[in-house]
Amino acid sequence: MDSDIDPRQTLPAQQAVRRAVRKHLAELPADGLVLVACSGGPDSLALAKAVAAESSRAASTWRAGAIVIDHGLQAESAEVAQRAAHHCRSFGLDPVEVIRTDIALDHPGGGGPEAIARDARREALLEAADRHAASAIYVAHTRDDQAETVLLRLSRGSGARSLSAMAPITGIWHRPLLALDRATVHASLRDLVSWADPHNADRRFARVRVRLDALPALVEALGSGVVDGLARSAELLRDDADALDAIAERVWLSSRVAPQAGAFDEEHDRVIELEVAALIDAHRAVRTRVLRRACLEVGAPAAAITFDHVRSIEALISDWRGQGPLDLPGSLRVSRECGRLRFDRSDPLGSTPRA
Repeated sequence: MDSDIDPRQTLPAQQAVRRAVRKHLAELPADGLVLVACSGGPDSLALAKAVAAESSRAASTWRAGAIVIDHGLQAESAEVAQRAAHHCRSFGLDPVEVIRTDIALDHPGGGGPEAIARDARREALLEAADRHAASAIYVAHTRDDQAETVLLRLSRGSGARSLSAMAPITGIWHRPLLALDRATVHASLRDLVSWADPHNADRRFARVRVRLDALPALVEALGSGVVDGLARSAELLRDDADALDAIAERVWLSSRVAPQAGAFDEEHDRVIELEVAALIDAHRAVRTRVLRRACLEVGAPAAAITFDHVRSIEALISDWRGQGPLDLPGSLRVSRECGRLRFDRSDPLGSTPRA
């Protein structure tokens, strides 16, 4: 733990963390099981301790357990996982389970180490939640994590939905500490020794460079309110994205042509047609959402359909000059004929333009 934390901060910090957890527990139906995803680091241990304390209150009808994921990426990872499990049991959490996930960091197309580990962790946690019939999985992301995520996505040219970053609740996933800064969360655990993941100091990872270099530089240049500002921007953008998605849903329903018999087959997947007349008056931000959705519903890989691809499809509406069909990733073909946009999957067209 941080050695420079003032002991006088500990009790207020513990109270703040417990209030945050209590607020999230109140959002869930009674008589369920909460599983805390615990790595053994200070954030997740602070969360586990607060969840255990809140679930043991006389008024609580909740049970709480913990899942510790061991990726085996460090020599001492098994020992770290068992120590984290021991702490969770000492808090009173039950069940507590350690799950080993052996991941191949060099798996083709798997993304970087962070993405591969994250996907393996999510899958293991979801399987554990299903096995234990859990109502929620609690993860320990803080306001600082939120600010880092916004900066990372901003650097990649992301849209409002992506820049809205992490929501407090997404399905089974709950982030009770998202409104608290990392310093407060760490202060709440001052009396307990936690594990420091060496990956969190490894500048080979983009998030570590943001945490150790970029964000401190912004704070020095613009003031301490930068973290709050980035997190607040994420919340505002989430509201905007929700509103645009709701409008896009209405446009999707009004523009989609009812599928004809034979519009689906195992070889070519789905065929979707959209009426151009129902799209042309929609705002571009709405229209592009509808077009991207059509690509995905036909079966195009989400990661393969970029901003430029969607923009090229949108030009079939906003800049229509009789251009031919587009040949896009995932054998996706988009064409405009007789006032309709047609999305289907077939063999690449060879001579058609690629966006």
